[in-house]
Amino acid sequence: MISICCILALGLFSPALAKEFVGGGNFTGGTHGSIAESLTPRDTLGPGEKELDRRSTELNGQICQSVTGIESTLTNDTHTFTFNVRSMGSLSLAWVGDGAGVLLVLTTFQVPMFMMRFGQSNLYRSEDYGKTFQDVTHLINHTFVQTEFGIAISPDHSGKVILTGDLSEIGGFRLFRSQDFGLSFVSTDLPFEPLIQMLYNPGDCNALLTLSVMLDLWLSEDFGTTWRKIHSSVCLVRWGPKNSIYVTINSNGSCNDKGKLELKRTNDYGRSFRTIATRVYSFVLGGRFVFASIMTGSGTERMIHVSVDGGDTWNMAQLPTVNHEQFYSILAANQDMIFMHVDDPGDSGVGTIYVSGDRGTVFSKSLERHLYTTTGSDTDFTTINSLRGVYMTSTLTDEGIVETVITFSQGAKWQTLHRPYNSRCDTETTTNRPDRCRLHIHASYSTTMKMNVPMLPLSQPKAVGLILAHGSIGDPESVLSPDVYVSDDGGYSWLLALRGPHHYAILDSGGLLVAVEHTNLPVNQIKFSTDEGRCWYMYNFTNDALHFSGMDSEPGSLSMNVSLWGYRNDFSKWVVITIDFRKLLNRDCGEGDYVQWLAHSADLSDPNDGCVLGYKEHFLRLRKDSVCWNGRDYTVTKQPSPCPCTLDDYHCDFGYYRSENSSECVEQEEMKGHPLEFCLNGTTEQLQTNGYRKIPGDQCEGGFQPDRKEVNLRKMCTSSALYPNSLTEENSPHTAVIVMVVIAILLMSAVTGVWLVKKYVCGGRFLVHRYSVMREHVEANGIEGVDDLDTHSMETGKAQYHDDSDQDLLE
Repeated sequence: MISICCILALGLFSPALAKEFVGGGNFTGGTHGSIAESLTPRDTLGPGEKELDRRSTELNGQICQSVTGIESTLTNDTHTFTFNVRSMGSLSLAWVGDGAGVLLVLTTFQVPMFMMRFGQSNLYRSEDYGKTFQDVTHLINHTFVQTEFGIAISPDHSGKVILTGDLSEIGGFRLFRSQDFGLSFVSTDLPFEPLIQMLYNPGDCNALLTLSVMLDLWLSEDFGTTWRKIHSSVCLVRWGPKNSIYVTINSNGSCNDKGKLELKRTNDYGRSFRTIATRVYSFVLGGRFVFASIMTGSGTERMIHVSVDGGDTWNMAQLPTVNHEQFYSILAANQDMIFMHVDDPGDSGVGTIYVSGDRGTVFSKSLERHLYTTTGSDTDFTTINSLRGVYMTSTLTDEGIVETVITFSQGAKWQTLHRPYNSRCDTETTTNRPDRCRLHIHASYSTTMKMNVPMLPLSQPKAVGLILAHGSIGDPESVLSPDVYVSDDGGYSWLLALRGPHHYAILDSGGLLVAVEHTNLPVNQIKFSTDEGRCWYMYNFTNDALHFSGMDSEPGSLSMNVSLWGYRNDFSKWVVITIDFRKLLNRDCGEGDYVQWLAHSADLSDPNDGCVLGYKEHFLRLRKDSVCWNGRDYTVTKQPSPCPCTLDDYHCDFGYYRSENSSECVEQEEMKGHPLEFCLNGTTEQLQTNGYRKIPGDQCEGGFQPDRKEVNLRKMCTSSALYPNSLTEENSPHTAVIVMVVIAILLMSAVTGVWLVKKYVCGGRFLVHRYSVMREHVEANGIEGVDDLDTHSMETGKAQYHDDSDQDLLE
């Protein structure tokens, strides 16, 4: 698992390791430029299918050329290093900086003993992309570093590194801090026992946050030199924009009490806090939005609240046909809009995806029967990073078949995937059940179901249009052993690239793909492609095969080096084999190696061909037959041009939806005859619409312009389930004085009132009042569903996701 800090943990006896990293390849064949896979031509197209003339057909019909000198060239650039790790040990690695070539490896052996843990750690450093390592354990005084703390790398690529040492022998914890890419470390003793890894402020990496085992929140503004406690009873902490900090607070000492949290924010590094929400069930930050699931006060009902000003004001999300006993899940959020899943009633395992407007409050239906089961609470929803506006996920058909769908317009329309042109599907199935011949992409749901899928779909912003993923077509055999498919046009068309499951990586901005077969047998071969997955070649990287555990390269897909991790028969001998492909691609790419490519293109004769989200994009992309090096300085070159507006530039508005295979929006039956009113910032607004709302971020001009107005009816309404009098500013002397004066006045009034009632109303008899007390703010809760890969936040007391949690998963 590689997080934003680029940390990969390889635990020898971890079940997660077996699922995520076990694999390898034992492909038989030559190694001097032989083709690793022989792909068969596609069968006849099924009914309703059409062949798309896209980039995938650039080499259609051509024979893969032999590449000579693979063995001799790569052998000289293959480097092996062995780490000595004791049994029951683990190994973690982290890349430091961007393009610095610095790799840190931490090996840890630890044994729990009563209430303490003892262990041994070794630190290794490489400055040549993992080809050679030096043992630098002396830089941390041979201090034991617990596995869960690992190596904390600053997200600004400035070379900052933090290791948290455990001084079990003498008690206490010690930070080892480096600001020179791990060349030297300075130690600082901590005044507390940390519970989580240090969290860097993404806006200023000298500022650090962490939680102690006592749930106290500690802050450092000088890169860990000095620390101060800024709050207690903290369940979750998250860095926000502009140095802000968001925390959830419990008042009864339990982070598992649902719906009783306070959400607080500080803008001055904890010198003062403001309570911005109460009765919080869960919260998350995404793009410019803050989301909170708030208990309504009636039973277990809760509502999603949205803020676009950091939590100063809130509005209830206007989700149509929402049952508040269902769970919410924020699938994706950016500066423009939100994708939200709402669970269907009952234990159906499916729900509906809604998409928001640019204010995050008004939602409309995007996709029904979206697969989101309670088995492991995983969804296949995937953001495609290599092309704008593209998302992919799975639905569950009425027949109980899992089917992949994709959108190229930020959820405005969804469609199934086209069958790869070189895949097989028998004639009877193609004729009678064409839907069974569709390509299904395996993602998180498949890994939850323990299927033979070692990696999730992979795409990178620098590798335009490129997607690698495991998939299957129809027959049961392919489901048991999925193949690797490649799309080079953002998901419109697909190619069967490798048979059977593999680990894979994108190098040189997509100019080089590498893969290792996923098997329980020892491996000694790697496959690579220089034409985006059409032709694959093999290289024997060792004569002594190893049990493959994982493949890693520097983040960002710019590197030409890939490291293969594993062990041989002795579990204490971890091996890293680093292969440098630079000399194989010994020519720098020139102007003639690139070709202009129109994204989203289907019909060049159509003047609107390639128009998506309001404009066309022309890219310069590497020719498939060009064997050359893009280089680290390669930048994506694109030329946008605006398009006239069409139906495809609009989401269906609140209360409307698109039927299958249609661009028109029709009104939902349950909304007919009802005024479309919603509450925004305390006033009622009426939506006057023809059913269309422009997709947030769409840049089309002219063309189709439907009428749409939001009319302020000037009627007061409740736009939030929050109680205004519970939102307070803390640590302010003026506020404290005002509160004391108010309390004094209220006490005097109460005493005077009681005296008057007793004297004049009750004739001196004591009057007993019976009344109900409004719940002003109930606090404390265990927040569920915050993405564990977000290195700027952390929570405690976290339980497993389940169907009554608001699973706010953000990528």
